Amino acid sequence: MLGDRWSQRDAYDAYMGRWSRRVAPLFVRWLTPPAGRRWVDVGCGTGALSGAVLTAAAPTEVTGVDSSAAFVTAAADRVSDPRARFRVGDAAALPLPDDGFDVAVSGLALNFVAEPPRAVAEMARVTAPGGTVAAYVWDYSDGMEMLRYFWTAAATIDPTAPDELGRFAAVCRPDPLRTLWTGAGLTGVTVDAVSIPTTFTGFDDFWTPFLGGQGPAPGFVAHLEPGDRNRLRDLLRSRLPVAPDGTIRLTARAWTVRGVVS
Repeated sequence: MLGDRWSQRDAYDAYMGRWSRRVAPLFVRWLTPPAGRRWVDVGCGTGALSGAVLTAAAPTEVTGVDSSAAFVTAAADRVSDPRARFRVGDAAALPLPDDGFDVAVSGLALNFVAEPPRAVAEMARVTAPGGTVAAYVWDYSDGMEMLRYFWTAAATIDPTAPDELGRFAAVCRPDPLRTLWTGAGLTGVTVDAVSIPTTFTGFDDFWTPFLGGQGPAPGFVAHLEPGDRNRLRDLLRSRLPVAPDGTIRLTARAWTVRGVVS
């Protein structure tokens, strides 16, 4: 799903995986799915959502699909449940049969797909009539505070910094999500929000994951000259809300969407 820029699983886990593992169970609880269903996890990454489904939804099977071979390997290593299997595949052309699943889900991946409408249409195609298609994405426009602090500071250091918040906001808002789902012919579309605390033990816990090169923000840091990188670090240190005990307490909000295959 995310390709080579997400190939290093340890760097991804330090940067974003630890938060994705916290929001996934809330998403599954929001879906309130019945037991005994067949699930497909599109853009499965390192298996956070697949694992949450196996723990909380009592599925008969879970198939995870991701375009990153490294992530597929990581998911298979992490999720050893015999009901789960993982394979490499493209969200815009899923290597799966029509009507093969009861629930198709995607976690924190839809905004990285080149053509989100095709991905949602593929999720609907592989879901049987009456089944559910659902996803969640970070609220980049406002509610993902970690990234808002980062990109606001990055634009101060480098006015030519990419507008990742604006680019992802084109998908990661309620109206665009609702349009994607209704455009794929899904009915009973519902959009909601879930939030998690993102507490960092100190500034190093916040900053170090941005040095791992995995994802748009760490990729931006990797291409900065050392002097600019240090300026960005120091600007973030001055702007973040550091508590007396040194912790940094932020919040991450994700938008959730679901609909039914008619």
